[in-house]
Amino acid sequence: MDKFTTLTGVAAPMPIVNIDTDMIIPKQFLKTIKRTGLGSALFHEMRTNDDGSENADFVLNKPAYRNAKILIAGDNFGCGSSREHAPWALQDFGIRCVISTSFADIFYNNCFKNGILPIKVSEEELETLLSAAERGSNFTLTVDLENQKIEGLEDGEIVFEIDPFRKQCLIEGLDDIGLTMAKNEQIDTFEGKMSESRPWV
Repeated sequence: MDKFTTLTGVAAPMPIVNIDTDMIIPKQFLKTIKRTGLGSALFHEMRTNDDGSENADFVLNKPAYRNAKILIAGDNFGCGSSREHAPWALQDFGIRCVISTSFADIFYNNCFKNGILPIKVSEEELETLLSAAERGSNFTLTVDLENQKIEGLEDGEIVFEIDPFRKQCLIEGLDDIGLTMAKNEQIDTFEGKMSESRPWV
């Protein structure tokens, strides 16, 4: 998993509440178990018209936001089904940070396991961020995970809270498998002792 320390990039405003995982990555794209290749299907039903052409009005299709790394969204982002393809699609598109007032629990947990930082802010802070993001590519945010700050706003910075363990996992680039492999030496020692004491196992 890629490490997350400091991220600077364009922030795309998506002030829609209750964006569920089917909106993020529709069910017809869930046939793969690969974490790559889903970015083109991100927000498919909003990004494309019925004839398959691009919806020019959708924020991520606008030139200013095509390379956005940060998404600023409405309340209860990631609700609905527990599909892990949702953070996979965001990651593959290039989104490394999602900012909202609240997230669905399973989606929130899945973000940390896939190198995406979900940040919870107050309603007032969200409105400030959305307003600033409307400036398009003329405005960039910097998310400093180590110091837990969002910088780049004219009115100062926003400080956010995050679980210390999850924070460290992102900084070190450790998903569940990485956390296990970090204990490889202890695992080998334990298995060696088990083989000696219980050779029949």
